[in-house]
Amino acid sequence: MLPDETWLTPAWPGVTAFMTTRGPNFGRKAGDAAQVQANRADLAERLGARPIFLDQVHGATAVRLRPDWHDDNAPQADAAVSTDPDLAVAILVADCLPVLFKAPGGVAGAHAGWRGLAAGVLENTVAELCRATGCAPGDVQAWLGACIGPQAFEVGPEVVAAFGREPLTADQPGFLYRPNPAPRWRADLAWLARERLTSIKVSQISGGGWCTLTDDSRFFSFRGESLGRPRGRMAACISLGR
Repeated sequence: MLPDETWLTPAWPGVTAFMTTRGPNFGRKAGDAAQVQANRADLAERLGARPIFLDQVHGATAVRLRPDWHDDNAPQADAAVSTDPDLAVAILVADCLPVLFKAPGGVAGAHAGWRGLAAGVLENTVAELCRATGCAPGDVQAWLGACIGPQAFEVGPEVVAAFGREPLTADQPGFLYRPNPAPRWRADLAWLARERLTSIKVSQISGGGWCTLTDDSRFFSFRGESLGRPRGRMAACISLGR
C-alpha cells in the first residue's frame, strides 16, 4: 500500500519511506491509546513491515532492530537500523528533525533534536548502518524530514555552545542572532544536520525546508500545542523493499 499523497516522501526506489503529516496520531503519550494502536496497524500495512517505535529520550544511541521488540519493550534510543524487510524503522516527530537513511542492504532513521544532534546521533546512526551492511558512509543516502524551522526555533547560548560555537552576539553557521532583548539565536536544525553528515562523508543528502511550527495546517508541533493547536505525533518511517 502506498503512503498517503499528503505525506512527505524521499525519491528512493527499492524502499518504502515517508513522513506523515497532521492527521493520524502515532504517539501513545499524545492521544487515545486505542486509536493510536489502530493508526500504527494502518502504518504497518502501508509499510509492508512491522514498524518498531523506540522509547525516544533526546539522546544519541543507535540500535539495530530486533524481532522480539514491540511497543512495550523497545529500548531507550533515538535511532535504529534495520536489515530485515519485516522490521521497519519508525521515528516519532513533533518539532525535532527526523532523518531517514538508505544504504545497500539496510535502512535507518534518527530522531535529531538539538541535544541529539550535538551529542552525535547522526554520526552514530551512520556508523551502525555501515556496520550492519558493510558499506561506507559515501554509500549512504540521507533524507531530512520536517522540523521546527530557523524562523521559529529560538534558543539560548547553551545551545550555541553545545555545537562548539562561541555564543557571540552575531550570526554564526547554523545560528542567526536575534536580541530579544537578551541574546537569543534562531537555530537551523536542518543546516546543522547537513554539517554533521558531510563531516563524516555522507554527501547524498536531500529533503528539509519544512517548518512544523509555522505550517500549522500541515504538521503537528509540540510547541504549537501551547498555542492551542491539536496534540499529536507524526511518524517518519522506512522499510526495505522485498
